[in-house]
Amino acid sequence: MEMVKAASPAPVQGAASGRATAQHAPVLGSASANPLGDLQALAQVSQRVARALRALFEPMLRQPVKVAAEPIAVHRFDDYLAANCSGLASATLIGMAPLSGHAMLVLDGAFTFRLVDLYFGGPGLVPNPLPAEFTPTAEAMIGRAATGITERLAGGWAELAEIEFQVGRTETNPHMLSHIDGEDRVVLTRFLLTIGEGRAVPIDLLYPAASLKPIAGILSSKVQARRQAEDPSWTNKLMRAAMNVKMPVRSVLAEPVIPLAQLMSLKPGDIIPISFGPEIPLLVSGNRFARGAVGASNGRAAIRVHRIEPIENEDS
Repeated sequence: MEMVKAASPAPVQGAASGRATAQHAPVLGSASANPLGDLQALAQVSQRVARALRALFEPMLRQPVKVAAEPIAVHRFDDYLAANCSGLASATLIGMAPLSGHAMLVLDGAFTFRLVDLYFGGPGLVPNPLPAEFTPTAEAMIGRAATGITERLAGGWAELAEIEFQVGRTETNPHMLSHIDGEDRVVLTRFLLTIGEGRAVPIDLLYPAASLKPIAGILSSKVQARRQAEDPSWTNKLMRAAMNVKMPVRSVLAEPVIPLAQLMSLKPGDIIPISFGPEIPLLVSGNRFARGAVGASNGRAAIRVHRIEPIENEDS
């Protein structure tokens, strides 16, 4: 089975929060900064993963959660560390076979301690000052979050490529990572997690640009291929459901026009003369569908359909 299945189109979405994104520059515009192209399909993957992360964190924290994917960005690894990892943070390596290298999940230290407090029923308090190292409980929370996020990555990528994501070791100091050079380019997919009414915090997933080069073509694809053949059973069920949809049908016998003065003076018993031709329109959801004649059937007023009106082409 081929690893690459299909490419999925998606405009690169903007951030849903007010968090400044200036530190992400350069983004997608420069060929020298981003050798992988515009990454339209990867942006679609991020949107799917963001939706899945909400389902991960809401049961864990027992609070309403919002997750939004920020625009894709490309950085030198050293530049990313300088801008985002000046304090306590963790980096969990994630294997992505058959691609080489490892993705990296970066979690802020303060955010990790907040998750711990919320998980055990607290209000989300963060130690002040922040410890220099993670506690065993915080490390366990990092592992739990990393496992849940990794499990959802496969689903987010499923329509694009068959990649087996697997949680690896966690480094409690991202600056100590030895498998990647500071000059190497990394593709940053950032998810902004908002818990309740709190401030959005980032969850960063970094892909080494070199690791993604074998699938660079589909990462920039704007055409989504069908993953698999249509399921006849599903198609038939969809058709039956569509055929059972009830549509409002009405007819208009006449639409007389009278002066406002006469309208204002109307009283019970007044007669408004109307006239209509041999045919009246039959309207479906406000659109003219057919024409017919008024008559009776089985003792009830009815309309005999004479002809079906041609459907107007909205694109013409």
